Amino acid sequence: MNQSSPRLWVNASLFDGLNGAAEPMAVAVKEGQIAWLKPMSELNAADQSGFECVDAKGALMTPGLVDCHTHLVFGGNRAGEFEARLEGASYEEIARAGGGIISTVRATRAASEDELFESARPRLQALMADGVTTVEIKSGYGLDVENELKMLRVARRLGRELPVRVVTTLLGAHALPPEYQSDADGYIELVCSRMIPAAAAEGLADAVDVFCENIAFSVEQCERVYAAARVHGLAIKGHTEQLSNLGGSAAAARAGALSVDHIEYLDEAGVKALAEAGTVATLLPGAFYMLRETRLPPIELLRRYRVPMALATDANPGTSPIFSLKLMLNMACTLFRLTPIEALRGVTAHGARALGLQAEVGRIAPGLQADFCLWDTTNPAELAYSVGLPRLTTRIVAGVEA
Repeated sequence: MNQSSPRLWVNASLFDGLNGAAEPMAVAVKEGQIAWLKPMSELNAADQSGFECVDAKGALMTPGLVDCHTHLVFGGNRAGEFEARLEGASYEEIARAGGGIISTVRATRAASEDELFESARPRLQALMADGVTTVEIKSGYGLDVENELKMLRVARRLGRELPVRVVTTLLGAHALPPEYQSDADGYIELVCSRMIPAAAAEGLADAVDVFCENIAFSVEQCERVYAAARVHGLAIKGHTEQLSNLGGSAAAARAGALSVDHIEYLDEAGVKALAEAGTVATLLPGAFYMLRETRLPPIELLRRYRVPMALATDANPGTSPIFSLKLMLNMACTLFRLTPIEALRGVTAHGARALGLQAEVGRIAPGLQADFCLWDTTNPAELAYSVGLPRLTTRIVAGVEA
């Protein structure tokens, strides 16, 4: 992507990733970065010299949105299972018939890299059309070395070929593959001794994730994965406290995790551990909605301990086949009772922090990459209030309209 000439965006109603500006703002962009910002009341002719001026005409300007938890690369489709559940089939019945996550694993293993790329591209384009400029993509449907690396290669290719920053996460410890159904420790050994080193050697992963849950992996097994990730210089994330409280969030925080995600069953001790470690709590209302859960994340505790709350789609074929981050703003407010500003922080500044990118994206501030969006409204709350509107009118990535 070529860098644009210096531009000065004027008359913008600015939300900078943390707060809204009290008056119209000017935002200067040079060499793909935010150079400076200034209230329009303080702008003078000298400030405008050397810039191409673009009049935002009062439109809302936000940072480019950050979707910090997705599973966009996968094979197959589970719409039939969705239909079967609504017609009365149980999850166990669907699984016995070859459905569930293993059906996605089977389809992902059977697909070529090109096939996975072509199926993932429209999912990513849907997020981009919603204002997303940075997205995390996890593996986790290969569940062997070859196919996990295949998924990560596809994710890297998406980031090269589309105007969006893609962060990749190895989620080998997502579930037990069929060949390890009676040997969870053996599979964790494979993840630690072969999968993580291979992903690191090829530069395919930025982070390593685990699913810490009764139906997945124990705290001790997850800690083994975290240790292997650290050896190879990879960041740590965790799927924790989604279905029960195993203490997985506290363990991840002790290991230095960037974020813990889902966290419906997180208790006060776990929240305190996040606060002490500086770990982000990532909320995933799409899965909560699709699974018709009733246990809410501990929002008041997270507020009390000042734990940053990120917000993401969890886009995946089984529990959150939703490819709209803007819809998550509405769901977070409606289902979890976040304020609109808390939700918007969750997909900008706090979403970036959940990926360790807070010094690069997620805010409109000097020195950060010039990723931002213009919307046909002046009020940040409208992005969460209304579904379908406001519309994205301009999407800028590294200073270039994309």
